[in-house]
Amino acid sequence: MTQIKPGSKIGILGGGQLGRMLAMAASQLGYRCHIFCPDVRSPAFHVAADFTIAEYGNEDALREFAESVDVATYEFENVPARTAEIVAQETILRPGAKALEVSQDRLVEKDFLNSCGVKTAPYKAFETQEQLDAAYKEIGRPSVAKTRRFGYDGKGQLMIKARKDIDGVMDVTKGAPSILEGFVNFDREISVVVARSASGDVAAFPVGENVHTNHILDTTTVPAQISEVIEAKAKVMATRIANALEYVGVMAVEMFVSDGSGEIVVNEIAPRVHNSGHWTIEGAATSQFEQHIRAICDLPLGPTEARGKVVMKNLLGKDILDFETYLSDPKAYYHHYGKQDPRDGRKMGHVTWVNTDE
Repeated sequence: MTQIKPGSKIGILGGGQLGRMLAMAASQLGYRCHIFCPDVRSPAFHVAADFTIAEYGNEDALREFAESVDVATYEFENVPARTAEIVAQETILRPGAKALEVSQDRLVEKDFLNSCGVKTAPYKAFETQEQLDAAYKEIGRPSVAKTRRFGYDGKGQLMIKARKDIDGVMDVTKGAPSILEGFVNFDREISVVVARSASGDVAAFPVGENVHTNHILDTTTVPAQISEVIEAKAKVMATRIANALEYVGVMAVEMFVSDGSGEIVVNEIAPRVHNSGHWTIEGAATSQFEQHIRAICDLPLGPTEARGKVVMKNLLGKDILDFETYLSDPKAYYHHYGKQDPRDGRKMGHVTWVNTDE
């Protein structure tokens, strides 16, 4: 495989906080980054050598961007397919388009996961009210109606707890291709952040236990309160998925765990560095961001061990204004993403606590 040596330039599609932290990690390894994003206020621009402000459909700008870098990657999975195709024509794109194709459509994603021998919640596709009614008869309740594309942090979703809830589904999905997904009884939510290099080497971080509030990740704790058997099984599942995709880079696999049965159900995959992996910046031997750069440049993957008990908490909206509290805590590592508008629910930063005594 083609190794991209330090001193080269890395292109990143997307200019949010993930792109920002990728660029910072790349700089530490001796790389320069070029960010491509349509948002003039992108926080990743602050830490990059170059940036392009253009729409993802601007093919001339995309080609110029791709020609200027030695390898390209992305910080979010909703990069348009045509955008990825244009970039891949001009430079190396890692991960490849297959990961985007699978992760951008919940139906395609679940079909793919099942084909890998990985269990998911029961699901049924629908677009019309008639198809929804038929899906409801098969899946039942409780269940969740979700648009197949572009939903995140609870957007485009509606919980079905009673028969009357069906009446509001079409208002949420707006006739877009969707799925009805059966509810999974679980004791805890976990995620595996796994890296696969261009040469096919794989390394998984310790499993994180996640707590969500209003569909947005609140905290990730490592180690997760699971058995060694479940930890090993979860890592094997994530590795199987990465290999099946011929994936290059860091990806996260979100899962539900039942303590009693030891059953693991995969919820979704994210073909990028992930919010639940932020703990690795101070809490692991190698951060997920450095690991992604290593993987796409085909460098040796770094060690993944945790440095103790680690807790990462998202700072949403005006939480970011309480910076003095975190900066006064000797065990806290405070991160501000450089965003200027602390709207409710917006990810403005995070804080991580590392207890090396545990």
